[in-house]
Amino acid sequence: QVQLVESGGGLVQAGSSLRLSCAASGRTFSTMGWFRQAPGKEREFVAAISRTSRYTYDAEYADAVKGRFAISRDNAKNTAYLRMNSLKPEDTAVYYCAARNLDTLLTGPYDYWGQGTQVTVSS
Repeated sequence: QVQLVESGGGLVQAGSSLRLSCAASGRTFSTMGWFRQAPGKEREFVAAISRTSRYTYDAEYADAVKGRFAISRDNAKNTAYLRMNSLKPEDTAVYYCAARNLDTLLTGPYDYWGQGTQVTVSS
């Protein structure tokens, strides 16, 4: 059974850091990504990391988080991480982990989604 479980969210002050984790089970994924959705707003892409070889990955970031967030993954643990530094109030949202199957095009839709973890950044 495929399952993505996010953790690490919380309430922090602006300028603080958090590390989100996404523990995946059920299968191996080509891409693991993070999205976020604030109340009343559309879901937006945050970051993604795609495994391109046994030891290498390609990472992408939304402009709003470039230089502040870093995505990584541990192949052995099948876990993705999102390190968020210099958090801003506008980063407040529910953060969702998502994953693509190995046979899904990297430009295609994500196949699985986690339940989300709340990140709240106060000013």
